[in-house]
Amino acid sequence: MLEAYFNHTFSPIIFELGPLQVRWYGILYMSGFVICYFILKKLIRDKYFDYPVAKLDNLIIYIVLGVILGARLLYVLVYDDFLEHLKHPWTVFAIWQGGLSFHGSILGLLVVMALVARKERFSFWHIADTISLGTPLGLSLGRIGNFMNGELWGRTTTVPWAMIFPYGGPNPRHPSQLYESFLEGFVLFTLLWLLRNRVKKEGSISMLFLIFYGIFRFIIEFFREPDIQMGYYLSFLTMGQILCLLMILSGTLLFLIKNRKSR
Repeated sequence: MLEAYFNHTFSPIIFELGPLQVRWYGILYMSGFVICYFILKKLIRDKYFDYPVAKLDNLIIYIVLGVILGARLLYVLVYDDFLEHLKHPWTVFAIWQGGLSFHGSILGLLVVMALVARKERFSFWHIADTISLGTPLGLSLGRIGNFMNGELWGRTTTVPWAMIFPYGGPNPRHPSQLYESFLEGFVLFTLLWLLRNRVKKEGSISMLFLIFYGIFRFIIEFFREPDIQMGYYLSFLTMGQILCLLMILSGTLLFLIKNRKSR
């Protein structure tokens, strides 16, 4: 019966040069930042983003640092054995060993946007709206990278497109990484892109990003295997869902407060 399902046989390594390994995850992750760069550049050309093109390279560098550091630090604090990292502090920065949290990357981005807005004397919400438009396609590529790594697989299932992952045991599972790539990436990007010129109030796009990402991720978490060290809360919620609820709540409250102030 198991032979009827797809086997995940993709190699996470593209090629090797001696001790150097070029992996799909790293290439796709960095490609996400490149796509973000070109989206921001287009938004500057279209007069949507009021930011000097000459400073865009630096902004992307700040975004990369904020995303990676935020994603790693929150993973260490919430999902991993923090006390073990205290014994060996250098392991906090060992991102090549795996362990990045999307919600942490959002926190890292918030810090970067606040610092850039203060330094350049720009509106925080103006920068946040623009980066929110450039983020989803990068997320989509990152999830494909997770799929190529054969990690973050879904829960066991009998759907026809189920896959048997090399480290996920013998049972077929949801390819939840691809679900995330589609919903959190392509669908979210399309939705926000169509709304960018229709939603006029500053900050609305970034708040809608928080709300819709939170909704999409909350739904997909029902198909994704929870982190083994975390398990379930209240017998059915994962840590990812709890963090998504916080995203949805904060995005909704900010949207209502800001629109109320505008009226």
